[in-house]
Amino acid sequence: MSAVASPWIGFGAIWHRRLRPVEHAFRYRSYFLLLPLRSLRQQPCAALNRNRWGPLSFQDRDHGDGGDDALAWFEQLLQSEGIADADGEVWLQTFPRVFGHVFKPVSFWYAHRADGSLAAVVAEVNNTFGERHAYLLAGPELGWGRPSQARKVFHVSPFCGVSGEYRFRFERLTTAEGQPARMVARVDLHDTLGPLLQTSVGGALAALTPANVRRALFGMPFMTLGVVLRIHWQAARLWIKRVPYFTKPTAPQNFVSR
Repeated sequence: MSAVASPWIGFGAIWHRRLRPVEHAFRYRSYFLLLPLRSLRQQPCAALNRNRWGPLSFQDRDHGDGGDDALAWFEQLLQSEGIADADGEVWLQTFPRVFGHVFKPVSFWYAHRADGSLAAVVAEVNNTFGERHAYLLAGPELGWGRPSQARKVFHVSPFCGVSGEYRFRFERLTTAEGQPARMVARVDLHDTLGPLLQTSVGGALAALTPANVRRALFGMPFMTLGVVLRIHWQAARLWIKRVPYFTKPTAPQNFVSR
């Protein structure tokens, strides 16, 4: 790996749109962390409360197998899946803990090669039942701005069955100096009838500094709690609209699907 990278905080929005059987859409302001975990292994960031309490913090145990070193878990996952060329930076796009509260509907791991190209992406999904699943994307077609697919195997919403195909698209804009400027992760769900859901999470990036941490906290002091409340509020709206309800199936036996 080359030069040590710095962590970022992204200010943007979560967007969701259902196309069938009734149209339903919402958009909320949000923020997220973009962490270069291999660089942070070498040089911790003073503005990041890691594995300790803080108004805004990051806990390794909120990811992977729940251990104390999420990067070690991720590197073991890559090794077990035969991905040996991810020798560059590993970036994690995720929601922080806010005043100790956490819920991460989805986090994205971006594993780079030494030349900066993408070797693999993992979409780590959590549902409100306390379950977690990882979708691994890899192969010659993987790249920024290119579509990738994965069969849906994990229950997320009671208003969607466990069927169909996720279509991912990851977009990264950089400055003239090559620094990250904006990140957007788009995830759409298609079933046998065509497009069903369209979603995205992203925003403009700023350096992770004490000033920008205060900006996040003062602007949205209950961001993660708001995510949970809004999930239930939107579920109630779908129920009122008589969108079909699916009971929760058994979680998939394999933690990772590819």
